[in-house]
Amino acid sequence: MSVHAVRALDPDELLTPAEVARITKLTVSTLKDKRWRGTGPRFTKLSPGKGGRVRYRRRDVDAWMAGNCLASAA
Repeated sequence: MSVHAVRALDPDELLTPAEVARITKLTVSTLKDKRWRGTGPRFTKLSPGKGGRVRYRRRDVDAWMAGNCLASAA
């Protein structure tokens, strides 16, 4: 019998845009647009410039998703 360890999610884990896209069910392109507009999850750049590597802290993605929950459309 095989035992699978369940890994706890680290809230400070840095996620790539592709990982965040899978979690949020958005495209990487949509995340990029949300970064540009300032409407997406908080992010950090690991290197400067337009082509700098972007990462998201898991806690920021979770907070952003929780903050976008609506109780009613009315």
